[in-house]
Amino acid sequence: MDTRTLPALVEAAATAFGGREAVVDGPTRISFTGLAERVDGFARALVAAGVAPGERVAVWAPNGWRWIVAAFGAVRAGAVLVPLNTRYRGAEAGYVLRRTASRVLVTVDGFLGTDYVGLLAGEELPHLRTVVVYRHDDASADRPETADVRGWDGFLAGGAAVAAEEVAARAAAIDPDDVSDIFFTSGTTGRPKGAMLAHGPSIALYTAWSELAGLRVGDRYLLVNPFFHTFGHKAGLLACLLRGATMVPQPVFDVGTTLALVARERITVLPGPPTLYAAILDHPDRHRFDLGTLRVAVTGATTVPVILIERLHAELALPRVLTAYGLTESTGTATMCRPGDSPETVATRCGAPVPGVEIAVTGPAGAPAPVGGPGEVLIRGYNVMRGYLDDEAATRAAVDADGWLHTGDVGVIDARGYLRITDRLTDMFITGGFNVYPAEVEQALAGHDAVAEVAVVAAPDGRLGEVGRAVVVLRPGRSVDAEELIAWCRVRLANFKVPRRVEFVPALPRNASGKVLKSVLRERGSAG
Repeated sequence: MDTRTLPALVEAAATAFGGREAVVDGPTRISFTGLAERVDGFARALVAAGVAPGERVAVWAPNGWRWIVAAFGAVRAGAVLVPLNTRYRGAEAGYVLRRTASRVLVTVDGFLGTDYVGLLAGEELPHLRTVVVYRHDDASADRPETADVRGWDGFLAGGAAVAAEEVAARAAAIDPDDVSDIFFTSGTTGRPKGAMLAHGPSIALYTAWSELAGLRVGDRYLLVNPFFHTFGHKAGLLACLLRGATMVPQPVFDVGTTLALVARERITVLPGPPTLYAAILDHPDRHRFDLGTLRVAVTGATTVPVILIERLHAELALPRVLTAYGLTESTGTATMCRPGDSPETVATRCGAPVPGVEIAVTGPAGAPAPVGGPGEVLIRGYNVMRGYLDDEAATRAAVDADGWLHTGDVGVIDARGYLRITDRLTDMFITGGFNVYPAEVEQALAGHDAVAEVAVVAAPDGRLGEVGRAVVVLRPGRSVDAEELIAWCRVRLANFKVPRRVEFVPALPRNASGKVLKSVLRERGSAG
């Protein structure tokens, strides 16, 4: 079997690391051999449920051992994994499920009080045949099983009728260039687009990532980054399988829980956004926890203060702190800093390209920018997505004829070949590590019958980096307050997309052609 596929990676990890701990999730402890067995069992259950090679299996659940088993079980059965953001509301999840024609949905009851199956009530899902529901707290399932809704154990039991050889044959038939998963990322049109990522490039990229991050056999990796994001799935699960590191999933970030897990499980690797490290460093009870095992931190996604990197070295004695840069469309990574880079370099640069990947910066006319000159950041290499699902026009707009992925980010490349991101060509901003595209938020707000026009821009926030600020023009004779509009958004959007501030104005600033001048709105917000 070609070891450049995800099923082969799971098998290779079982062979290489055997009885070592692969997953630690509360009281559940699974060896690498045991993980391969559970993955195979889930794959057999999918075959029994009628899932054919190439069909899509969606997972809408928080970090946990079942997510890992379901995700790798899906690809072992020859299916394509579709991770769903746990913050999605029903309409958002329904759109992705319809777009991918997902046949099976694996989801959860009892996570943060959310009834995920209930959120889908009223959604037209003609392709969905089976929903697998498990309890987040491992209590007995409250939801009765039906022909279409199954509990975790009941679903797995169906796989007993499928021969192991059938699943093994499906896994062996997968080509490294086949699509392994579809990660959805919002676009400037307001509709999410599905980036199709492949088996072989994912494994190659995170082999390089693991080497640069310094991951070792026996490392214990706290997985706070959500698995529905490439940072959690690719730089987390794949990296651990490649290096024989133990996966310790945390379903939602809570600084007290994180500190306790680091101390109790002797965590050595802790990637995350800068806000995670700031929360740890500033926690008043940090001194009560033994954090001396921490060795590796990898961050990115937003501006990183130099003082934060210096504090991680000084206060936590972290020998390796790196930053990285990438997009979902680049399989999550394109550049990384190198061991030995100074705190200033780590904080102000995104590193150099990983092996086998090129970056370039071009001016408005497409000509290469001079060294140190700003321009749009382009990425080319084996890590670039296979395209957007069923969207050739968007794919052509993102990846040109020469194979360059146009990121929409503005940056400069210094004399060493290190990248620094300086701005964005698009209006996208990042809240707590998650991308927010204003067009999607504007669409939601425009659905309120009191709103005539709306523009959403980023506003600085001390905790999350940036948050949304909605600038609203009301319909004549209508009134609504900020709290009502924010509540309106909470019902329709994931929490990180909901604007934190609403401002009412008589008119939006526009240029001569009628385009809204968001730069003016940002400046007004900064001045205010």
